[in-house]
Amino acid sequence: MDGSGVNRDIEIGGEPLTVEAVWRLAHGHAPTRLSKAARARVEKSAGHVEALLKRDGVIYGVTTGYGDSCTTEIPPELVTELPLHLTRFHGCGLGRHLSPEETRAVMAVRLATLVHGWSGVTWDLVTLLSDMLRLDILPLIPAEGSVGASGDLTPLSYIAGALAGEREVLFEGARMTSAQAFAKAGLNPITLKPKEALAVMNGTSIMTGLAALAFRRAEALVALSARMTSMSCLALLGNPRHFDERLFEAKPHPGQMAVAASIREDLASFRSDQPLSRLQDRYSIRCAPHVIGVLADMLPTWRAMIETEINSANDNPLFDTETGEPLHGGHFYGGHICFAMDGLKTLVANVADLLDRQFALLVDTRYNNGLPANLSGATGARASINHGLKALQIGASAWTAEALKLTMPASVFSRSTECHNQDKVSMGTIAARDALRVLELTEQVAAAHLVCTTQAVRLRVEQGSLTPALLGPQLTAHLAEMTRRIPKIVEDAPLEGTLRALCADLAAGALQADGRP
Repeated sequence: MDGSGVNRDIEIGGEPLTVEAVWRLAHGHAPTRLSKAARARVEKSAGHVEALLKRDGVIYGVTTGYGDSCTTEIPPELVTELPLHLTRFHGCGLGRHLSPEETRAVMAVRLATLVHGWSGVTWDLVTLLSDMLRLDILPLIPAEGSVGASGDLTPLSYIAGALAGEREVLFEGARMTSAQAFAKAGLNPITLKPKEALAVMNGTSIMTGLAALAFRRAEALVALSARMTSMSCLALLGNPRHFDERLFEAKPHPGQMAVAASIREDLASFRSDQPLSRLQDRYSIRCAPHVIGVLADMLPTWRAMIETEINSANDNPLFDTETGEPLHGGHFYGGHICFAMDGLKTLVANVADLLDRQFALLVDTRYNNGLPANLSGATGARASINHGLKALQIGASAWTAEALKLTMPASVFSRSTECHNQDKVSMGTIAARDALRVLELTEQVAAAHLVCTTQAVRLRVEQGSLTPALLGPQLTAHLAEMTRRIPKIVEDAPLEGTLRALCADLAAGALQADGRP
């Protein structure tokens, strides 16, 4: 979306596709179109395959079986049937289906791969896949069943099968076969030509599409966790000098410095009228820039890895764009994405742990510097039967523990599969799914933290310990928006609805660091 609020087309096949472009396509915020240059590249590559077949060339996965079966020669009269068989025997995925947003991200990434002109597919396939994305005809893709090499074969088979009219899709809010959806939309399924099923299926687009979404959510978490640290410091009447610019010039990691600067700006108006309760705040406040900053500092590296993968040709074999010579390699191996997602989930889980520790300080009268137990707003006789955020703190601790448990790196669990042909595999898709689950859990902790800090600062204002002048303009605006979203907790009441609404907005990128949509 540009500054005028107008959704601009995203062109696939022209400029490299960014993480932000994938996010916009995934969330339906932009239409897509294919570049004119892409057509020439794709048709030239398809011509190379056709010419090789006419010369009786041996092409892996075209005139041979797949994987360990590459020594099996396919009779010429059966070559045209082979692609559909590849989609069918891989139709064994399980687990949840990818969400619509995840599916759109995957489709966009696969399109970006195919339009490079290395893969030997026809323009008809590319345009049908583009039309499916444009019209929101979304294959139902099971999330589980890929070891990340030879690419995401099983989950991507649900796209290849859908192109041929054989798999279920979600269209206009209903499940139906892709053939039915195409008929409703005025489209026709294609007959998969030699190499086309392999070109769609043999690559890293599931893990990479998921990684792009995980990256954007992690990026938003950096800004939001800095803001929530500011609110925690304010609520605890902490020491804002922990974020002094001179301190961070002495240890100048750029991301860490940026996080400290954000907190310092938030707390610029905060001056406690009372002597500090502690010269040094506990680590979850004082060291917050150092925890969040590691995530901030790694994001540029991960962006480069993800965007390189998005804009790469990663199936096998590839065809030299000029000569058409088949090039047999291993670009379907998702090691870069796996490493990025293993790292991302670890650092995101550390942020969950940080926020959970801040929450624990705020609800405990031994550490919260005069706030009521569990931040209950009840007073007088009714205070005895009201428990404030006691259970929410338990919930945040549970979500944090689960996030931390999931940080075991997936890459070290390589398995030898497919008759020891795929004897070293990346596990990138599992790492990407882990990263999204860790983000989901961390966003749940963040939602609980927003409830906690909003309640704590409200109580401070009622006590007279904080005034609008001490809050400053940024935290005042944040508090106002959170007050609109989060009820004041006086009498005990269920918070699930409030938490789910906050989590949905966090996951969709609809809740910014200042609290505004």
